[in-house]
Amino acid sequence: MVTSVKKDILGGIIILFGCVIVMSGCESEEQMPVITKDYGLVKTIPAAPKLTKLPSGVGGMPEGWVPQPYLEKEWKAIVIHHSGTKDGNATIFDKWHREGNHWEGVGYDFVIGNGTDSGDGQIEVTFRWKNQQPGAHCGGTAGNWANIDGIGICLVGNFDNSQPHPGQMQSLIKLVRFLQERYGIPKSRIYGHRTTPGAHETECPGRNFPMAKLKASL
Repeated sequence: MVTSVKKDILGGIIILFGCVIVMSGCESEEQMPVITKDYGLVKTIPAAPKLTKLPSGVGGMPEGWVPQPYLEKEWKAIVIHHSGTKDGNATIFDKWHREGNHWEGVGYDFVIGNGTDSGDGQIEVTFRWKNQQPGAHCGGTAGNWANIDGIGICLVGNFDNSQPHPGQMQSLIKLVRFLQERYGIPKSRIYGHRTTPGAHETECPGRNFPMAKLKASL
């Protein structure tokens, strides 16, 4: 009789224990903590958001627009140029300026393509901007202030004979807005090459360059 009671009690305990196991299993694996190799419990850490690479050109801010903090200068003006050629890009101009002018390299900080040797509206960042070096894009007064304190932007094309492509102007507006905001450059200090104080006589950036339209868009 006693033995029978013990068996009943033991059977009940086993059934109860089994139910607990089954019930705990119904809570799903999501409730289970992560187990480390030393069997300590760790909290679940949400996955980091995926980073999206910014596209180049008009769609986003290209890599290289923001200089390294230990190099960055306080720029005072922006000078717009045209290449005076039907085609070209930063690499081609770099070769011309090295071989023809005996400069250190391309004289501009930025070159904006017209779809010939680079993309239509593609903004190329030259070594001068990356290193925050003075440009070689604008002759002028003693000390050549426009090269030292002015950011040189060249659009590929001859705007004595044509006008910039819409893609070039969109990219130029985006770039100029960025530079204005970052360095506090007013519209009054955005020049075409020929109107830069102290510049040598020139038609650059061409008779058809829409400077008034550019400033109205800023």
